[in-house]
Amino acid sequence: MKHIPVLLDAVMRALGDVHGRVIVDATFGAGGYTRAFLNAGAHVIAFDRDPNVIGDVEKIKSEFGTQFEFVPRPFSHIADLSGQYDAIVFDLGISSMQIDVASRGFSFRGDGPLDMRMSSDGMTAAELIQNSSVDMLARILRDYGDIKSAVALARKIKDGAPKTTFELKDLINKPRDIAPVFQALRIAVNDEMGELVRALDAVPARLVVGGKCICVTFHSIEDRIVKNTFRTWTTPPGDPRMPVVAPPQFVGMRAAIPSDAEIEQNPRARSAHMRGVIKSY
Repeated sequence: MKHIPVLLDAVMRALGDVHGRVIVDATFGAGGYTRAFLNAGAHVIAFDRDPNVIGDVEKIKSEFGTQFEFVPRPFSHIADLSGQYDAIVFDLGISSMQIDVASRGFSFRGDGPLDMRMSSDGMTAAELIQNSSVDMLARILRDYGDIKSAVALARKIKDGAPKTTFELKDLINKPRDIAPVFQALRIAVNDEMGELVRALDAVPARLVVGGKCICVTFHSIEDRIVKNTFRTWTTPPGDPRMPVVAPPQFVGMRAAIPSDAEIEQNPRARSAHMRGVIKSY
């Protein structure tokens, strides 16, 4: 399936005029957001830990030259940047290119090794299952997949020791649990929530006054982290409902969801939410 950037029009409207601005694209993927920013006249610094994006990176480099910089690292390394930027944009979740390649092991629709790594480093999903206790595996299934019978299913998966996506799929009795199990393991393998928390922690110091942070989320776990973080940033100091927060303060932006037309064109957009904040001082 061709990769279609989700909520791109909403993101561009939220950013406004980006000509001459410097934008950090935290999730390069196939380069859909990056290309739109570059075409609008921005300078882009893009992050991605997936080595398979290099083909798209080289294409954009050849077209835009020094207007584009690429950092082959997880987006938590935004903390390592030394400057301040006009916008930082996150398009979270998994990309079409990762899902659609069976050998990456992300999808239960095709058989392949049970890998699920977004980078080439760390444990595969098969190794995570092998090295986890039943209790730890159950916690992953419960926290990241909302699996009700997490302990029983974790024990069955652990005992089954799957090495391929179809072997894992065959161990899951309830069809409705298949997608959540794959999601839960993928999140754990890639420490996606830890990466997101560390990246968001780095954002305030990396934005200029008036700079914007925009996040597009696809499932409730990451959306909750973004929503709660933005709520903390936009709560005035001394509000008794929330912990006291130190400057910089932020103001919220209007959230967005995909239109019916976008969902019809790209069904993977169905669960997406866009949230944003502006650094006010």
